[in-house]
Amino acid sequence: MRLAILAEIHANLPALEAALQAARHESVDQVWAVGDLVGYGPHPRQVLRRLDKEGIPCVPGAADLKVAFAMMGMQREGVADSILAWTSEQLSKRELQFLRGLRPRQRIELIGGRLTALHGLPDDPEAKLDTEANVREIQEMFTKLRTRWGVFAGRHIPFYRRVGDGLLIDPGSVGLTLGGEPGADVLILEEDLEGKLNIRFLKVPYDFGQVIFDLTAWELPPIVAEVIRLGRYPG
Repeated sequence: MRLAILAEIHANLPALEAALQAARHESVDQVWAVGDLVGYGPHPRQVLRRLDKEGIPCVPGAADLKVAFAMMGMQREGVADSILAWTSEQLSKRELQFLRGLRPRQRIELIGGRLTALHGLPDDPEAKLDTEANVREIQEMFTKLRTRWGVFAGRHIPFYRRVGDGLLIDPGSVGLTLGGEPGADVLILEEDLEGKLNIRFLKVPYDFGQVIFDLTAWELPPIVAEVIRLGRYPG
């Protein structure tokens, strides 16, 4: 079983297209998208329609839920709220229904156990994974989820940590990576015949010039273009 997991697409269509092409090149059996599908980027409608057309199982992130259910009063830092308000204006009933119909997590039973993927933490899609949490805390979370392996998107930086015989994984970000290198992050998970789960993180280049052009054309905050260009916050 070979699986590609995409996270934090953030309405960046060229990054999504590059990530999907990389997944095809890897001959994966399935592709999952683990929120935030929209927010920050200039292509919310196009990204949602592409994911829908491909039939990709998707999990909503906090940005997706805020747009889908008009929860703009919730606090987010920086430019996020203004962009989410703009995003809501771009989406038709079709895209809003797509977001509202998403399941909070994806699961699959593999030879070695269950793999579960979600955005944020089990009780809060806006919370970020504490990568330094003690082992007991993480194991309790895994027990609650009834899973051996857990994918928790939200930090925009590829990361994994072994916890006992389990794995704690963040796929990074397709559309707004913060790992210090521009490009789309793609997580490849492959289970061998003995039930061992192997991890690879891909950094996929794409034409971010088009994204920056579209951000400028829509007069969206220039800080987003800088993050995409640098692969990190400037400064």
